[in-house]
Amino acid sequence: MPKINLRACAALTLLATLPALAWAAPAKRPLKNEDMFRMEAVSEPQMSPDGQWIAYIVGTSDKEADEFQNSIWMVSWDGKQQVQMTKPSSSVSEARWSPDGRYLSYLAKLGDAEHSQVMLLDRRGGEPRALTNVTDDIESYAWSPDSHRLVLVMETNEEPTTANITAKGPKPIVIDSMFFKEDVTGYIGRHQKQNLYLFDIDAAKLEPLAKTAQYNDVSPAFSPDGRQIAFVRTKERAVDMDGMMDIELIEARAGAEPHRLARVWAPNVQHLSWSPDGKLIAFLQGLEPKYAMYMHDSLYVVPAAGGPPKALTEKLDRWISSYRFLADGKSMLLLVEDDGNTYPARLDLATLAIDRLITRPFVAYGETSAGKRVAITAADEKTSSEVYALEGRNLRRLTFHSDKLLNEIELGATEDFSFKVKDGTEVHGMLVKPPGYVAGKKYPTILWIHGGPDLQDDHSADFGFSYQFLRQIIAANGYVVFGVNYRGSSGRGIEFAKAIFADWGNKEVEDLLTATDTLVARGLADPDRLGIGGWSYGGILTDFTIASDRRFKAALSGAGAANELSQFGTSQYVVVNHYELGPPWKNMDAWLKVSYPFFHADRIHTPTLFMGGDKDFNVPVTGSEQMYQALRTLEVPTELVIYPDQHHELARPSFLMDRYDRTAAWFGKYLKAP
Repeated sequence: MPKINLRACAALTLLATLPALAWAAPAKRPLKNEDMFRMEAVSEPQMSPDGQWIAYIVGTSDKEADEFQNSIWMVSWDGKQQVQMTKPSSSVSEARWSPDGRYLSYLAKLGDAEHSQVMLLDRRGGEPRALTNVTDDIESYAWSPDSHRLVLVMETNEEPTTANITAKGPKPIVIDSMFFKEDVTGYIGRHQKQNLYLFDIDAAKLEPLAKTAQYNDVSPAFSPDGRQIAFVRTKERAVDMDGMMDIELIEARAGAEPHRLARVWAPNVQHLSWSPDGKLIAFLQGLEPKYAMYMHDSLYVVPAAGGPPKALTEKLDRWISSYRFLADGKSMLLLVEDDGNTYPARLDLATLAIDRLITRPFVAYGETSAGKRVAITAADEKTSSEVYALEGRNLRRLTFHSDKLLNEIELGATEDFSFKVKDGTEVHGMLVKPPGYVAGKKYPTILWIHGGPDLQDDHSADFGFSYQFLRQIIAANGYVVFGVNYRGSSGRGIEFAKAIFADWGNKEVEDLLTATDTLVARGLADPDRLGIGGWSYGGILTDFTIASDRRFKAALSGAGAANELSQFGTSQYVVVNHYELGPPWKNMDAWLKVSYPFFHADRIHTPTLFMGGDKDFNVPVTGSEQMYQALRTLEVPTELVIYPDQHHELARPSFLMDRYDRTAAWFGKYLKAP
């Protein structure tokens, strides 16, 4: 019998008799802007072939290096073991298991190298090693089923150099395509293409899969027997000018000739998945190009042997964000965006019945499976994204990366609200109250507008440095914050989304103002201290709203545009401009209509802070510059903040902190009580 420490037992007994107050948990505090440096964002789950481990990415921010970084972690299926596999790095991405389960691979740059390589970690131990040594950019890759080959998606540029250009200096970019610029990628030259390469691991040999100099080939997926590769092909970048893309099939050998399985409307993000028996290939079908802005991708399958595609989710009327065949071959796992949530569902391939597996407010971001085991990454209003085992209709949490921070802070309570606009359409919104909210007390109130428009405010407090978490940061500064899933948002079906087709800034503004009226009437918004703001399409709608209504005392317009005419040919939205609005010389009335805020800037009296990145090719910063200049001319209080070397989303933690600080200061100046 083990000895018992009676002195220790007596001490424990004494402590147990002390007042409960002495053992109360420390009081929680509001969220602070600088807490972002302690945030950990979990994403991209990948289950090992034996189902015993789940690898995933943990995103953090390094204050000293001033960069966002990723590291690869693993958690065991039972949740008892958790291992960090790599050090944080700004270049780590694309963690994948080899099908034989021996290796965990990922993309990373070695030291100061310009290009990423496929790195390999042996599960038996040892340091990571570079598997490839390529001189082009690897964008993504996939393993062959026998674990002896990889197919690489590489960005190549074969632009010839003229005699007058030195090899050391930058080369001229020769452009001859409609889609010629893309945010982060930059300008796209004539010979800049995405191509597929086969890499033989045993021989360390790299070969082009097919001679495709005139095409872009992406999204490769090996067949279960390893003999074929399905992939997506376009002539233009991402999508052809008719708004379509090809699903192609090719033998998995160098120099093979592909053949087309289907030509489909381009979705927002394409992904191919083989059925376990190798007979079907699943893909996403988007909408015709005039509706390209309105996210509504449906799931289809096409026979690998050839034949017409078959729709699987026609009756769903919701966007499918992710999917995969399950091991039984009779069903598929889907992630479905729906009215402020994204839930996992099981699709029966025989009946096409869709069974929602989680019904509570919840946002699933990624999914993975092996055998009968399924895991997802997900978040809710009180928890940042973590890894969960999905067992039937139950979730078992496996990781707890954000708990240390969340246990210290008090997040604002989130509430749903709804209202009807003049034509009877029901619109939904979300409200975040400041920590310590006192009913009946009037708080300064900010309408924060989500981007897109084909996105939604959702039930997530994710630490992915997203605009969803920005609502909590604003609320922590003492504000009631509300968002509106206005017409044009995703999550409510295609008719709701395309209600704003070629009529931007009309119905959305009606929804935003009606939501404001609703909350004022319910005593939840202070009509004398109203602010408004947003980023991207949220910035665009901010411009529209303050040009239409004078009730807001302060505004923040980030990465927005008010003169859409100036965006023609300068933004990356070539297909949208061509099909939804048409060329300005053919449809000038439509262009002037969607440029209302700029051409009616004299109706704006709201002090407005404009922000943007100087390398934004999504919504070029000229949109913010023009509105800043207009308000300065009109002597309306305004400021313009340009973030150097930044794209549409800010990629430096110090700049994101600066954005948080300036947001608080601007609204504090105009909305706080004296």
